[in-house]
Amino acid sequence: MSDFPQIQLLAPKRGMPPKHFADLSKDERIDALKELGLPKFRADQIARHYYGKFEADPLTMTDLPEAQRQTVKDALFPTLLTPVRTVETDEGDTTKTLWRLHDGTLLESVLMRYPGRATLCISSQAGCGMACPFCATGQGGLDRNLSVAEIVDQVRAAAAMMAAEGSRLSNIVFMGMGEPLANYKRVVNAVRQITQPSPDGFGISQRNVTVSTVGLAPQIRMLADEGLSCTLAVSLHTPDDELRDELVPVNNRFEVSEVLDAARYYADQTGRRVSIEYALIRDMNDHDWRADLLGKKLHSALGSRVHVNVIPLNPTPGSKWDASPKARQDEFVRRVAAQGVPCTVRDTKGQEIAAACGQLAADEDAS
Repeated sequence: MSDFPQIQLLAPKRGMPPKHFADLSKDERIDALKELGLPKFRADQIARHYYGKFEADPLTMTDLPEAQRQTVKDALFPTLLTPVRTVETDEGDTTKTLWRLHDGTLLESVLMRYPGRATLCISSQAGCGMACPFCATGQGGLDRNLSVAEIVDQVRAAAAMMAAEGSRLSNIVFMGMGEPLANYKRVVNAVRQITQPSPDGFGISQRNVTVSTVGLAPQIRMLADEGLSCTLAVSLHTPDDELRDELVPVNNRFEVSEVLDAARYYADQTGRRVSIEYALIRDMNDHDWRADLLGKKLHSALGSRVHVNVIPLNPTPGSKWDASPKARQDEFVRRVAAQGVPCTVRDTKGQEIAAACGQLAADEDAS
């Protein structure tokens, strides 16, 4: 990270960005273009550029009337994301980008290339208000929700990067900065744009989109009724309420049993297996009895419709939290699986580039 110049940011005035093309419904786009003196078919034409060709600058849309391109740009395509720094690791397979938003707010996304697929981890909020003590983003607090277009444009930028490499973006995980279900309506709107075919979206399969939550039970139930077939990932991190009250403070509102009831409802409504995220922390939540209890509770609540992702903790600088030793990790996985619940260790990419979301932003703020 020493290869990058120090970026000095003015004290930002936090606030939602001006309206963008991706914030508008089909009818709203037609109305907006009508006000600019353009016929309705131009809305579809522009959408094909944005979602199909990943172009965000009307000045490059040569089938628009030249005299109207700047007008369309000024009215409907404000600059949403400005790259501050980009860092790579895993021999170029992982790219993490720190973005500056219109109000100076910092945001992160991570593009991970695997054999046969490319996954983008995107943010839904600038910062996070969930205050989980082992999470870099949670310790920084919440700046604000992201707009629909700020979420969607992270996907467009990564899709453009993959297209330039002769490949395509295939998977999206809402596991970056923020709690997606705390920005519910915008996240659901963004998911629909990500998954609808061009010219209404990027055409990524709903089954390849994962929405993560710390366990906002009412919103999980709402999401189950949206008619989507995304994967739900619940960041549980411990099966007992006593420790979870500390690790995931929202547990004081929605206890483990309530979260698992909502997860079961999601599985019932969608037919999709639920993913349980478990950041394994040395001497904190990695005990044998917790592994046994986790397996029992999940098997009871969800049967075969659950999978546990054990995540080796990516420690943040100066944190007291540390990853469990590999032998402890392996025993934890074995015990969960012994209860009839599939359990695997997530492939952790990008540790040397501060890939735990929030670390680049924290470093930038500190500078």
